[in-house]
Amino acid sequence: MGLFDKAKDLVGKHDDKITDGIDKAADVADDKLGDKVGSDKIDQAADAAKDAVDKLGDG
Repeated sequence: MGLFDKAKDLVGKHDDKITDGIDKAADVADDKLGDKVGSDKIDQAADAAKDAVDKLGDG
């Protein structure tokens, strides 16, 4: 099993924890940078990250 396969396996097992972490990071970024970057941009980035987790976890 290669490194990428191990990563996919771990993401598949812990995708809920990863997406929770993404949400928490987005909240912190919004608190710190929301006025400068824009909350909509932060939300878009969080959604893109969660989509990537979903795709990786599905294999």
